[in-house]
Amino acid sequence: MFVKKVAIDLGTTNVLVHVPKRGIVINEPSVVAISKDDRKVLAVGFEAKDMIGRTPDTIIAERPLKDGVVANYRMTEAMLRYFINKALGGVRLFRPEVMVAVPAGITSTERRAVVDAAMAAGARAAYIIKEPIVAAIGADIPIGSASGHMIVDIGGGTAEIAVISLGGIVSCGSVRIGGNRFDQSIADHIRRKHGLAIGERTAEDVKIGVGSAMFMDKPLEMEVKGRDMISGLPKTIIVRSDDTTEALQHDLEGLVDAIKQVLHETPPELSADVMDKGIVMSGGSSQLRNLDELVAQATGVACHVADEPLLCVAKGTGIALENLESYKRSIMATK
Repeated sequence: MFVKKVAIDLGTTNVLVHVPKRGIVINEPSVVAISKDDRKVLAVGFEAKDMIGRTPDTIIAERPLKDGVVANYRMTEAMLRYFINKALGGVRLFRPEVMVAVPAGITSTERRAVVDAAMAAGARAAYIIKEPIVAAIGADIPIGSASGHMIVDIGGGTAEIAVISLGGIVSCGSVRIGGNRFDQSIADHIRRKHGLAIGERTAEDVKIGVGSAMFMDKPLEMEVKGRDMISGLPKTIIVRSDDTTEALQHDLEGLVDAIKQVLHETPPELSADVMDKGIVMSGGSSQLRNLDELVAQATGVACHVADEPLLCVAKGTGIALENLESYKRSIMATK
């Protein structure tokens, strides 16, 4: 068949594109820069992310997805078109089949917006599949077996928690806690404690550099530059990993409560399976230091981070798209 297939992990912070037999071909920030005057798209991906917080009045650089769902339809369509063209090359005889991974808690209206945006971006057919299912597939969890597997997929905008058995979701929860919220909490904490204003990119660097979900015996340190809130002048301070742990307390409590709630709603037989196999974590934000240990301590269930957690959803979507028949029950709306 000449029909090209494209699997897309449409994330709040990153878009990953998987093409069967080629693997993951694109991993770029989900940011679009547009001109304010004529609403023309100026840049997408890395180029647009570099503009965040640095644009003149005539250019807007923003994320078209908020908490895992479409917040700006036109920008999402432009972004999808750009990534599909980049993945498949400009000249094509046939329109591709596209599968997009979306949060489990998505409404029918939000689902329709994703399908419509994919079709408008040049897809021949658009399939929608729930993120926890594809995250589990990408993490090599045998989702078709008659036993319970728990997956916690923490992305930029949302954390998706699900117990999966026989290829379907038995109990699930979705909370709007993810990497972006962590960045904001770290920036707020540094402003309150040190009187230093920092941007979202610097907050993300702090999270990656020294961020930890639990207090460490040997705290990490890094230099952070920003604007002094009192004098208004540039200033450099030292931020420790303990600062990030304090900053993230509230968000991590919300995440742990959501995981406990899903475990609470899980049938006893499947709970026993989860106890045996442990919780698997995926998504870029699951790489926060000691997060798996925190979840294990809070729930009493062993917890580990999947290999290449950032790529799990994209890889799983690619596998589901290649084997449409096998995963037919897991796929939601088609058009």
